[in-house]
Amino acid sequence: MNVSLNGSDLLVADMPGESAEGPLLALPVLGGSPRRLADTAGHDGAWSPDEKKLVFAQGRDLYLAGGDGTESHRLASLAGRAFGTAWSPDGRLIRFTVIHPKTRVSSLWQVSADGTNLHPLLPGRHQATGECCGRWMPDGQYFVFVSGVVGDSTNPGGQICALREKGSFLRKVSHEPVQLTSGAISYGYPLPSKDGKKLFAVAGLVRGELERYDVRSKTFQPFLSGISARDVAFSKDGQWVAYVSFPEGTLWRSKADGSDRLQLSFPPLYAMAPRWSPDRKQIVFYDYQSGKPTRIYIVGADGGSPQELMPDVPQAQAGFDWAPDGNSVAFAGPSADADAIHILDLKTRQVSTLPGSDRLYGPRWSPDGRYIAALPVDSLGLRLFDFKTQNWAALTNTVATYGSWSQDGQYVYFLQWPQDAGVVRVGIRDRKVEPVVSLKGFQMTGYWGLWLGLAPDDSPLLLKDMGSHEIVALDVDFP
Repeated sequence: MNVSLNGSDLLVADMPGESAEGPLLALPVLGGSPRRLADTAGHDGAWSPDEKKLVFAQGRDLYLAGGDGTESHRLASLAGRAFGTAWSPDGRLIRFTVIHPKTRVSSLWQVSADGTNLHPLLPGRHQATGECCGRWMPDGQYFVFVSGVVGDSTNPGGQICALREKGSFLRKVSHEPVQLTSGAISYGYPLPSKDGKKLFAVAGLVRGELERYDVRSKTFQPFLSGISARDVAFSKDGQWVAYVSFPEGTLWRSKADGSDRLQLSFPPLYAMAPRWSPDRKQIVFYDYQSGKPTRIYIVGADGGSPQELMPDVPQAQAGFDWAPDGNSVAFAGPSADADAIHILDLKTRQVSTLPGSDRLYGPRWSPDGRYIAALPVDSLGLRLFDFKTQNWAALTNTVATYGSWSQDGQYVYFLQWPQDAGVVRVGIRDRKVEPVVSLKGFQMTGYWGLWLGLAPDDSPLLLKDMGSHEIVALDVDFP
C-alpha cells in the first residue's frame, strides 16, 4: 500500500482469503519479520511525509494514528470504501479515492489532516468519468491521478492527468485537470520519482481469449476462434450463442460456429450477463454503466433497439434468468446492492419476492423449473431454493461464484476462487462437491477479473488473459 520515506519498510495489510480488512504491518524490504502497527486494521493506508502519522481506511471510515499505529482515532466517515490514500508534501492534506457503493463511480476526495473540510476534489466531474489513485509531485506543484477509470480498485486503468496546485506571478491555478497521456494504452497507479522528473505507472492493453476446456484431452482450446468475449450464453437448442465483447461491453449474437454475427447493443449501454428466452426470439441483459442504476434490457435476437424490461420496477435489476416455461423471470441486484431475489410474472407484470432470499443474487433457474440456485453477497457457498418445499438449502459453503446448471439439471458448476482455484461442480441430490479442472497457472480476466460459463456439452468456458501489463517510466512535461 505504501513505502516508508527511506524505502526500508512496506506498509501492508494482512488479508487472507476473502477478508475485507486485516492487521496493518510494517514489512522490511530487505527481509525480516513484519511488525504489527499496534491494533490498527484496515485495507489501505499511508505514512505521512515525516512518518510521524499514519492514515488508514477501515470499512467506510478513515482513521489517523501515530506512525507506529498507536493512538488511532476516526478522522472522517465516507460514502464508500476508500483506497489510494496520499499525503501532501507538507503533511497538511490527505487525498484518497472513494468508490460509491450504489453508482460504482470512483472519485477523488480531500480532507485536512485535522479531520476538517472533507470534500470531493473535482465535484461534478466524476459523474461522467471516474478518477482514482492520485499522488502529489515532490515539490507539491502538481497532483497526478488517473481519469477515465476502467475496472475496479484492484485494476484501475485510464489516462494520467495533472492538476496544478500552486500558482505564480505568471501562472494562475487552474482547477481543470490536464490530460498527460492518450491512446489505446491504459495507465494505472502513477507514482512520481523522488526528483520529480519522471512518472512511473502500470501500462497495459486489456484483451482476453475465449477458451473451452476439453474433458477428453484435458486441455484448454480456443473457442469461437478465441475471440475476446465473456458472459457467453447459448440458446436452449444450442444452435445460437450470445456474448459480450471484452472490454468494450457490447452484446453480440451469432450461430454456434461463429457465423452470422450481429451486434445487438451499442454504447453507452454496457452489457452484462445475456440470457436467451426459451423460444430463442429474445435476449435479455443488464446495463452496467458507471453512475447509473443497473437496469434490465430486452432485445430481439434479430436486432432492434434494446428496451427496458421493467421500467416501473424500483428494485435494483441484474442477475436475470428466465423460467424454463418462459412465463416469468427471476432477478436481483448486483452483489453490491442485492436486497433479495424477485420474480416477475410476465403476464400479470406483478413482482413477488422469494422467501428467505435476503442478500442473495445471481439467480439461476434449473432446467426443470423446480429449483433456483443463487449466491450470497459474500460468495461463501451456493444456495438452492426448492419451489416444492419453499425452503432454501446450502449446496456448498466453499467460496463460489458464476454458478451454472448442467444441461440435465443434476449439477451446478461454479468457479472456486482464489484459494484452490478451479472449476467445481456439486450434485443436487447427494451434495457431493467434485473438481472439474484446476486453474492453477491459468490467468483469467473479465470485467471482475474472472468469468465462467458452460458450453452446450457442459464444457467449462473461460476468458484467458492475453493482455499486457508493464511498469513504465514516463518523462514529465507539465503544462
